[in-house]
Amino acid sequence: MDRVSVDDAPSAEAADDVFLSLLAGGEEMNVQHFRIEPGAAVPVHDHPHEQVGYIVAGELTFLVGDDREELVVGPGDSYSLAGGEPHGAENRGDETVVGIDVFSPPRANPPWLD
Repeated sequence: MDRVSVDDAPSAEAADDVFLSLLAGGEEMNVQHFRIEPGAAVPVHDHPHEQVGYIVAGELTFLVGDDREELVVGPGDSYSLAGGEPHGAENRGDETVVGIDVFSPPRANPPWLD
């Protein structure tokens, strides 16, 4: 068994005030912790990985698909994104957003680690 604490995992600033930490992973999936400060945004992007997530704190507005449909998720909400689906996210609130994402297949070398 592999144990990785968010307190021990290095954090990278993937975009201004967007902090990501790669946590435990295996051959089929991996887990990422994220923190998005008020006013910060994850630019619209896509990747081949299926992505599911869970919001622990704060409220996040996703911009999904080619038409940038808006979907708001908050504490206790989960979400899923198909591989290749364009998406971005914005913290339009006053509270830091904290959450967890799971990627399959594993996102072993995301560009923000470079």
